[in-house]
Amino acid sequence: MERWAGRVALVTGASVGIGAAIVRQLVQNGMKVVGCSRNIEKIEALKTELSSAKGQVVPVRCDLKNEQDIMDMFTMIKRDLGGVDVCVNNAGLAHAAPLLSGETKDWREMVDVNIIGLTICTREAVKQMREKGANDGHVFLLNSMSGHRVIPSPNGHFYSATKFAVTALGDGIRNELREMKSQIRITSISPGLVETEFAYRMQKNDDKAKALYESIKCLQADDIADALVYALGAPAHAQIHDILIRPTDQVS
Repeated sequence: MERWAGRVALVTGASVGIGAAIVRQLVQNGMKVVGCSRNIEKIEALKTELSSAKGQVVPVRCDLKNEQDIMDMFTMIKRDLGGVDVCVNNAGLAHAAPLLSGETKDWREMVDVNIIGLTICTREAVKQMREKGANDGHVFLLNSMSGHRVIPSPNGHFYSATKFAVTALGDGIRNELREMKSQIRITSISPGLVETEFAYRMQKNDDKAKALYESIKCLQADDIADALVYALGAPAHAQIHDILIRPTDQVS
């Protein structure tokens, strides 16, 4: 990880959970980390928490459903930091919105954040990497086990569809980078059940979310951050393309 010290990473959805854990690890490894979220106050708190670390946190308010917000963020990164070296597409959300009874607005929001926002960020990040000559740049897609299989619960079916799209995007990005003769790498990380705020936001029922997280020994946010640091620290000729990581006790 020494070669990444002083270089620039973008982490979307950085205010809580997996995103915040990734910010902590990258900053502790000496990177300048742009943390973006709609809730900038929590990223400001992360900046204070990590003020004595080797790297630094640069908080940015950004709504990934708004393309202009994203473009403004990348303009700032290029102007103030010289451009992105690592892009971590962590932001994602789920609504309990079944295919045959869900609300269209919930489907649209999942598509806008999980697919469109992720793809815009990847496009702009790769553009900056190439402009600055960061041919060893790295793009991460925070995918899900739900991007590899469909569980019976109808509440997760549309979310799963968006994550299957992320799986396809990862292969597509890899192919396009190869066509460019680029050494920029792409890694998709697909967690199973991670104990974060995710289920509380999806279920909108604290008792159900708590019961889910108590049903097995879940992964923790740091487990996913560890996996990302492993892939980022691999030799430049080795692309860790897919990481599937689930709790030992998880059924599927």
